[in-house]
Amino acid sequence: MEKATFAGGCFWCMVTPFEEQPGIHGIVSGYMGGTVENPTYEQVKTGTTGHYEVVQITFEPDVFPYARLLELYWPQTDPTDGEGQFQDRGPQYKPAIFFHNEEQQQEALASRQALADSGRFDKPIVTDILPAQDFYEAEDYHQDYHKKNPKHYKEDREQSGRDAFIDSNW
Repeated sequence: MEKATFAGGCFWCMVTPFEEQPGIHGIVSGYMGGTVENPTYEQVKTGTTGHYEVVQITFEPDVFPYARLLELYWPQTDPTDGEGQFQDRGPQYKPAIFFHNEEQQQEALASRQALADSGRFDKPIVTDILPAQDFYEAEDYHQDYHKKNPKHYKEDREQSGRDAFIDSNW
């Protein structure tokens, strides 16, 4: 098993694309990249701790390779927006790929370059590719939020503009 960690704005919206894929054994919402140990959601959402909202995926690379995870990751984001994602603004919502080993780093860099070279976007691709740091699991109420609060999740996702962006750009 390996881990993959992705930031793409609100972590609630980053869970569903990876669910129910073969070889994916778990998706946990949490925080990575900051300076505060064991941060709370209330701390992270201020944008002052240095953490990103992330999903950490446990996967079986022989069944679902990291390259396939990257293929699923990119279309969930606006890779040209370094100030947040959709309605969620601030450094805690910036897009980023956290690599767990050198192979992941090389694949992420190549994937980002391929996207930049594709000409899909008129603006530069600004998604950070960073070494994985300590991962802090988010509070229980954030885990599987879309299942626990489907009405609010659907409304929030619709208001965010994420799906409209995905439909028009991917």
